[in-house]
Amino acid sequence: MASFRIRQYQDQDYEAVRALFARGILEHAPAGFRHVLRAARVRLALLAVFVAARAAAGSWVLGLGAVALALVLLWVLVRSLSAEYVRDALGTDLCDVAGSYLRAPDRCFWVAEEGGTVAGIVAAVPAGRGELELKRMSVSREHRGRGLARALCREVLAFARARGYSAVVLSTSMVQVAAQRLYEGQGFRKVGSSYPSLLGTLLKFQIFHYRCDLGDGTK
Repeated sequence: MASFRIRQYQDQDYEAVRALFARGILEHAPAGFRHVLRAARVRLALLAVFVAARAAAGSWVLGLGAVALALVLLWVLVRSLSAEYVRDALGTDLCDVAGSYLRAPDRCFWVAEEGGTVAGIVAAVPAGRGELELKRMSVSREHRGRGLARALCREVLAFARARGYSAVVLSTSMVQVAAQRLYEGQGFRKVGSSYPSLLGTLLKFQIFHYRCDLGDGTK
């Protein structure tokens, strides 16, 4: 029997929701960094930095130092992708959760509560064309593996079906492999990809777009 319950967001959840969302996004920065480092052109660029620095300074140590500095800069750039996404969310819909999700039709924000703690979150908003968008899904690290994310996903799917939507859509980053498996297990299929920004394009960091068809809707 599940030890958690899913309920609608309440005002006292505000700080916990914002903190959980921010942690959930920022923890993927190391995976993004590893992804970037696997790119052939990044490795070639780091090699070029080493060769150029060693040739200019005549020192292996300075060459390695230049590579280390380049890696630090690369880490800052990769992490900035996640940090910018968090800043944007906290400054827009998550700045006023109730106003963004509870005071308009066909919108909602849920929390999964376990032991009196907000352990997971998810939201839903109309996306147009008879589609509902699943947003802001996150489960705290210490509460994973207990079915919270699956239950939150099903809550959104049930919400969409009850209101006559023909599909649920969502977006997730290429490094969120566990999330991709979860969504695919719930009937979502990948329908496209995009880059979140110019920096994302340069770093080859993609956002995957998913869709779950629910049949003929009434929207």
